Amino acid sequence: MITARQSRAARALLGWTQEQLADEARVSLTALKRLESESGLEVYETTRDQVRRAFEANGILLLNSDQGIGVMHVQAKNISKG
Repeated sequence: MITARQSRAARALLGWTQEQLADEARVSLTALKRLESESGLEVYETTRDQVRRAFEANGILLLNSDQGIGVMHVQAKNISKG
């Protein structure tokens, strides 16, 4: 499950506004603002899933471990055939 902090951090890594993420994830801006709110507002799981998928499609890995949560931006390696 993506957290509010992970979403904000991932957006920062990609240089996206909330409007851009809402468009990429195909969710309403209101739903995204609810997801990124620290006040614990209810968000549909489908909204969280669509946001997660949009990030993953753009190289963001969501990290969850016993040591904490975070995000990582990975870029595909260019493999040249020669």
